Amino acid sequence: MNALPGRLRPHLAALRALLVFTAVLGVLYPLAITAVAQVPGLNDHADGSYVSADGRRVGSELIGQPFTDAEGNPLKQYFQGRPSAAGDGYDPTATSASNLGPEDVIDRGGEQKSLLSMVCTRSKEIGELNGVDGSRPYCTRSGVGAVLSVQAARVISVNEPCPVAVPFVAEYKGVTVECAPPGLDPRAGTIVPIRGSAPAEPAVPADAVTASGSGLDPHISVAYADLQMRRVAEARGVPVRTVQKLVGGATTGRALGFMGQPVVNVLQLNIALDKAAPYRG
Repeated sequence: MNALPGRLRPHLAALRALLVFTAVLGVLYPLAITAVAQVPGLNDHADGSYVSADGRRVGSELIGQPFTDAEGNPLKQYFQGRPSAAGDGYDPTATSASNLGPEDVIDRGGEQKSLLSMVCTRSKEIGELNGVDGSRPYCTRSGVGAVLSVQAARVISVNEPCPVAVPFVAEYKGVTVECAPPGLDPRAGTIVPIRGSAPAEPAVPADAVTASGSGLDPHISVAYADLQMRRVAEARGVPVRTVQKLVGGATTGRALGFMGQPVVNVLQLNIALDKAAPYRG
């Protein structure tokens, strides 16, 4: 048999390498990982950690979901999770954070709120929903960022647009505060956040008003669960201690006993609520 021409030998070697690596990395390795993932103790996480209720899948332990009505309003009989910046909310195909930082304090008009105003609005709404004071430092009573633009001869409340808004403070250093006129460039002045008289430790905890880095976090803090207990108990017509016991059953301790804080799985808690204290509304 004649030897292959020299110019074909490298191509044949490359083809052999392609076939070998395709078999090893494209077939054998995935099959091996899949087999390991089915080991008892690992298979539930590998398969998605699905949660079932009444014989049907209702979600995953690993991905949060909203508990709202058709208009997006929170259902009072259920515990609410964290806000989500993933797509339209808890979308695993669009996992993301808001990418807004602590210096994002000026609204951009329309529905494009700053991070500060989003936090203020959420805190106000959650306070109203749960019957507590939703005020926070650097937030106005109307639920936007309390931020002024101090210019040469004017002081403007940048997140309260004219003509509907009344500035959250009447004057600043002897100068009357104006609402934000159309076309205002707030950066033309010095940006001054105003702390206000809200308590240093707000009644509404931080995880209730900020989204997680993935936008999919299924957990809330124990403090946020405690805040919601009375509202859920009243909606379901049961004693608070009944709900408190269910919260304890859905609470997970620190990871490895020392990392992070105890958290409450919202989906598991709401399923337990429906079983132990069905909503009669």
